[in-house]
Amino acid sequence: MAISGLAFSCKPQFSLRPSLFHCIRKARFGSVAAIETLDEPESLIKYNTYNSDDSPHKGNTSMIDKPTRKVLNGLKKKGYEVYLVGGCVRDLMLNRIPKDFDIITSAELKEVVRVFSQCEIVGKRFPICHVHFENTIVEVQTVIPASTSFQEDCARILRAIRIAARLGFRFSRETAHFVKHLSPSILKLDRGRLLMEMNYMLAYGSAEASLRLLWKFGLLEVLLPIQAAYLVKHGFRRRDKRSNLLLSLFSNLDKLLAPDRPCHSSLWIAILAFHKALSDQPRDPLVVAVFSLAVYNGGDMLEAVKIARRINKSHDESFCELLEPRDLDFEALKHEVMDFAESSKGALSKMTDEYFVSQAMAGYSRAPFSDLVFIPLALYLKASKIFECVRGGGERRFASKQGSKIDYESLAYGSPQEVRHTFARIVFDTVYPLDLTE
Repeated sequence: MAISGLAFSCKPQFSLRPSLFHCIRKARFGSVAAIETLDEPESLIKYNTYNSDDSPHKGNTSMIDKPTRKVLNGLKKKGYEVYLVGGCVRDLMLNRIPKDFDIITSAELKEVVRVFSQCEIVGKRFPICHVHFENTIVEVQTVIPASTSFQEDCARILRAIRIAARLGFRFSRETAHFVKHLSPSILKLDRGRLLMEMNYMLAYGSAEASLRLLWKFGLLEVLLPIQAAYLVKHGFRRRDKRSNLLLSLFSNLDKLLAPDRPCHSSLWIAILAFHKALSDQPRDPLVVAVFSLAVYNGGDMLEAVKIARRINKSHDESFCELLEPRDLDFEALKHEVMDFAESSKGALSKMTDEYFVSQAMAGYSRAPFSDLVFIPLALYLKASKIFECVRGGGERRFASKQGSKIDYESLAYGSPQEVRHTFARIVFDTVYPLDLTE
């Protein structure tokens, strides 16, 4: 029996949400299509669970909550086909507690109402069912086409990019077509929503893949035109893993982060500004090394220079943003480092200036005109403080972080010490990688 394409979503404590966009992928069990929900995990929820051996998936099924089991068992007893699908299957396979559960079934909405007494159909254009269990509402909805879904909520385009980047998924031909065709519609979103979606892409361990997909589908020139211009100028290659400094910086950021270990948005914004400054004016690798060390230690230039001069490994020569090393004395080196800090802050200012953004957009004839700036002033100020300590000649009573272990809670909340430590580590590891033969 073919599955009709209905989906359930279970969330505790009367939590309701709008209809989701689902990315359909073929699976190897029966005639069922596995459906990936593009919804952002907010937190882990502990459910009252129990074990079951009747699941068609190998995974920790003890984390399937009771309301979900009631829906599964209730429909199954009535002879309908039902399957757990989507992100919850992924989480169960990885022994993670799913935030919610998606189910596809051969039952129509009216048939669901006949199975569960405490059930109602709501909505006219896209009807859904609410099945009530004590403090839980189970939402049943139809799966809608990608074109309709994206036009109904263009933010789903960005969520599709994010999930594909995070999980290594590929879009179907139809979904890819509408992602690219409808990408200009994201300009309808307010700036706060765009910042949130960009943070989900860049701060959770899949930034490099996200940037590649944004470029592929024509979204990078809309969201980050300055960075898109850099990729055009330097001949972006899809499989390039080393010679592109921008992608290398975010690749090293990804190595330190994960969906459950994100960073504060000021970190990836500072990386963008740092790279913009270095791209505009290439520097001696020693200048970059001293700069990153000065960021790390609160602007103590003397200490940063002493440590940098003891570096005994080669810098990565594949980056065009790095000049041939020169023999600079302390004063010349200090001057260049402070100038670079000033340039980094200036680059950050350009990224948040509507005029410069619109000028960058002008280089893309196919892209819609936009002076879009989604970085708010408060976040700009927080990111700029990463460079302030170098420009100001050091901070009094600043205590450098001890050890290399990252405090991820502090990093997520934007602790200046933790953000600076992580920023410096990323820059240093990119310019002076451990093994250039990899």
